[in-house]
Amino acid sequence: MNSEFRRRAKNLLLLDIETVASVPAYDHLSDRMQQLWSKKAHRLRKEDYPQTDAEIFYDQAGIFAEFGRIVCIGFGAFYWNEQDEVCFRVRTFAHDDEATLLREFKALVEKYPPDQLILCAHNGKEFDFPYICRRMLIHGIELPRALQLSGKKPWEILHQDTMELWKFGDFKGATSLDLLAAVFGVASSKDEMSGNQVTRVFYEEKDIPKICRYCCEDVVVLAQLYLRMNYLPTIPEQNLDRPQQVRLENI
Repeated sequence: MNSEFRRRAKNLLLLDIETVASVPAYDHLSDRMQQLWSKKAHRLRKEDYPQTDAEIFYDQAGIFAEFGRIVCIGFGAFYWNEQDEVCFRVRTFAHDDEATLLREFKALVEKYPPDQLILCAHNGKEFDFPYICRRMLIHGIELPRALQLSGKKPWEILHQDTMELWKFGDFKGATSLDLLAAVFGVASSKDEMSGNQVTRVFYEEKDIPKICRYCCEDVVVLAQLYLRMNYLPTIPEQNLDRPQQVRLENI
């Protein structure tokens, strides 16, 4: 690993969030929120597959910060072991109370120098970063300085996005993390579940550890992809430090 990467890695935090619908079902929403969701559902409804507002809510509400919530944040960082081998440690914050989860994440972010922290996520600039900020605002949590982006010039924002890096200025469409992982020969994170199953696993199976494992693997894939996109070798399995268990007392 070159010296430039070592310097950058000190303040590099890779992350992924898992989101679900804010409530278990559409009829749990207030009348006002039901009306507002119906307006959004009208634009989301597919002509060849007409779903009800309730079905669309269950399937898609989690991707909108106004109608969803964060149930898990996975994060990871590079480090070097005693043999001077690059390693990667990944952990998660998971909590049934979203405000508590967000405060834990804020405390982590504030351990880094705000003008040096590099947050990296796949589609992070369009999804993860603004979603976290919006949910913090909803809960009345002051944004950490590293996420206070208003008024900043583009070159003052250090965040990185592997989807944006892959576009090279091309705006025709998005490329999924799983597709890029396949292209670069990185193992998939989708063995146990996929992103469109998170709401069901959370509300029906009530299996937070499963969601956390999935989130962790997404962060591992992100890290390996980040290395490949920076002309660096991936990390061998024995140098990947995953959590042994989820802190269930927080759930």
